[in-house]
Amino acid sequence: MSTPLDSYDDVVTDLDPEPGDLETAELVVSDDALVKAFALGPGAELDAHEHGTSTNVFHVLEGTVTVLQGTEQEPVEAPGVVHHERGVAHGAKNETDETVIFTASLCPMPS
Repeated sequence: MSTPLDSYDDVVTDLDPEPGDLETAELVVSDDALVKAFALGPGAELDAHEHGTSTNVFHVLEGTVTVLQGTEQEPVEAPGVVHHERGVAHGAKNETDETVIFTASLCPMPS
């Protein structure tokens, strides 16, 4: 029997944050890319940060997450995609009553 190509369910099944908590899991780690899953419980936040050498793309997969980018913030409902240029501060917060899940893809792999 072959291994399924889709690893999403295997990874996110274990993500179950409490209100105010953030949990992460790595979906893909290679020499040139990193994809992490983020689960934010109600009221949780991923603090704004930047990657000077990597482009970052959020894929909102479940729920609605408020995405922070530079001085802007905007709710993005699943399915949604947000591109963050290199060096631009970005983060996310959950202003809903449900857990939200999104991935962050970094290319090239941060050094």
